[in-house]
Amino acid sequence: QVQLVESGGGLVQAGGSLRLSCAASGRTFGAYAMGWFRRATGKEREFVAAITGGGGSTAYADSVKGRFTISRDNAKNTVYLQMNSLKPEDTAVYYCAADPGTGYSRYVRDYDYWGQGTQVTVSS
Repeated sequence: QVQLVESGGGLVQAGGSLRLSCAASGRTFGAYAMGWFRRATGKEREFVAAITGGGGSTAYADSVKGRFTISRDNAKNTVYLQMNSLKPEDTAVYYCAADPGTGYSRYVRDYDYWGQGTQVTVSS
């Protein structure tokens, strides 16, 4: 069982930056690939970024590539999402999730554990 708690969301102007954190419980954090997803009002939850258990490989949605960076600190049981050059269309609730698979996935169905979400609002 893994419990995930996101933090770091808020209101920011377009062009600004935020760093989201996701703290995980449990002693096997490094065994899980981690992902960030987001859901804007009236839309489906969508993939944002993912990272393998050891942190050696990452993947990004095309819409955030070059602006967002996912990283993790397994000693602190925490995964991060650094978001730069934010746009109004990045406004959403952001969720972190844990995938017990050996690689990482872009698909909601592959993630077994989810946090409660943190709101990010980007004003124009």
